[in-house]
Amino acid sequence: MWSDGMVWRNPPVSVRQQAGALVVQTGFETDYWRETFYGFTHANGHHLACPGGTSFTAEVHFSADYHAQYDQAGLMLWADDAHWVKTGIEWVNGQAHVACVVTRGRSDWSQMPVDLPSEGLRLRLHRHGDAVWVQYWTGDVWRMVRLAHFPEEVTADVGPMCCSPSRAGLEVTFHDFRLGALESERAY
Repeated sequence: MWSDGMVWRNPPVSVRQQAGALVVQTGFETDYWRETFYGFTHANGHHLACPGGTSFTAEVHFSADYHAQYDQAGLMLWADDAHWVKTGIEWVNGQAHVACVVTRGRSDWSQMPVDLPSEGLRLRLHRHGDAVWVQYWTGDVWRMVRLAHFPEEVTADVGPMCCSPSRAGLEVTFHDFRLGALESERAY
């Protein structure tokens, strides 16, 4: 779960282990975004990274005290400043959304409102060939969030991510994280 080989990209304000979970507190105005619509680039969010390579399945279970605009937590796939994917819960206009930002030179953003389970959310990211497939667990089935292109030849790190673009102090509990061989499932 939490291995010595994991390294923070932009360490958070605080990190502690509690009953096997990792409890993290975000810094002030942290985010990942690149140019589109807003015209700015931010790469100061918190990402606990480990080598993922080009073919794998990663899964995280997390919960947080969302209440400020754009509070977010989930998973991140990071190749470099211009190639990355972040996905998870994002708090927008007082509502939890399952969101995904895919960056290939410039960022794009998709989101859909979701009733957030009290125990938090479980997310899964499959990296296969030139694709990244993102899902979330409804309690009954894995539901697709996004199927996106990602350069096949680019190796990438993967792991838990959190940001708080409009404040400091979002507390996120990462209950578990798993990285393994690509699980073979179809997107339909």
